[in-house]
Amino acid sequence: MSFTRSNLLRPDPIEAELRQAAFPSGAWERGKTIFSRDARCVTNVIRNISVFFFAATLLVSGSPARAGDEFPPELVRFQASEKNPVFRGLGNQAWDAKIRERGWIVRDGNAWRMWYTGYDGSEKPQMMLGYATSPDGLSWTRSAANPIYREHWVEDMMIVKQGDTYYMFAEGLDDQAQLLTSRDGLSWKREGPLDVRYVNGQPLTPGPYGTPTAWFENGVWNLFYERSDLGIWLARSIDLKVWTNVQDEPVLALGPGNYDKLMIALNQIIKHDDRYYAYYHGSGTAQKPRLWTTNVAVSTDLVHWKKFAGNPLLPERENKSSGIVVHDGKQFRLYTMHPEVNVHFAKPD
Repeated sequence: MSFTRSNLLRPDPIEAELRQAAFPSGAWERGKTIFSRDARCVTNVIRNISVFFFAATLLVSGSPARAGDEFPPELVRFQASEKNPVFRGLGNQAWDAKIRERGWIVRDGNAWRMWYTGYDGSEKPQMMLGYATSPDGLSWTRSAANPIYREHWVEDMMIVKQGDTYYMFAEGLDDQAQLLTSRDGLSWKREGPLDVRYVNGQPLTPGPYGTPTAWFENGVWNLFYERSDLGIWLARSIDLKVWTNVQDEPVLALGPGNYDKLMIALNQIIKHDDRYYAYYHGSGTAQKPRLWTTNVAVSTDLVHWKKFAGNPLLPERENKSSGIVVHDGKQFRLYTMHPEVNVHFAKPD
């Protein structure tokens, strides 16, 4: 017998005869109908069970998007400590009568370390580097050696420890980004201004390029900087000597929200659940003294950023800026550094 398409579709007479013998009086057809109906019932039961367990999982773990939330609560919901401020300028005739701009706080084992910019009350003060330690990140003791670096202007600094070396990226005089290095975080050597260039390799046009913020990953240094607070640019280097823009347009631009529509500067990059988070401050007030806000944006590649719809993280009227987050072993804390150091803990759900 040749197995053509028509033969395969045609009812087999032997099969029909066997069906008639085993299932007389149309029982075969009735059985098929019952089986089909019961199979549908089983499918519906399985589907309902799946939905039940999915719903139960949500009740236990929360929203299904929680794990993949671009802005998880632990990074964006904070409330001020009753102990604020936890650090401030000493006033009077102290070398650090006032503090300003971004400082840097790290938790090093059971100890906390802070570097900060201090200056006196004279008409044309020089910004100098101070250092303080704490057992809990709340009660701080200034170093007896302060200021620990006074040879050059140091302001608005941040630190990356890579290997056995501390790399400090800071503003120098006239908002010129510079690099300092140290083996212990106490004795610093100035390496000089950062050589930042456009995509075509030409040096930046003269002018301020400040609030340098570095991120090191996979053998590449990433440098975020602002120019007169009018946007945030990204340059890269493999040798810390020449930095080349990824693009000549800002990777994080002003606005469109009112809280950062006029000025913007980036303070810190962290990586959390395979995403990068940029903590930055912005201002939308034209009159001086300006009101500054603390904000956050997210990225998967350090180039394309999405601002948090809930920005600013703190009320604008509080005028808290130069914010960074530090993990204390249990949760993230948000420290705002200007014009005094205030700490904010995770806000309960």
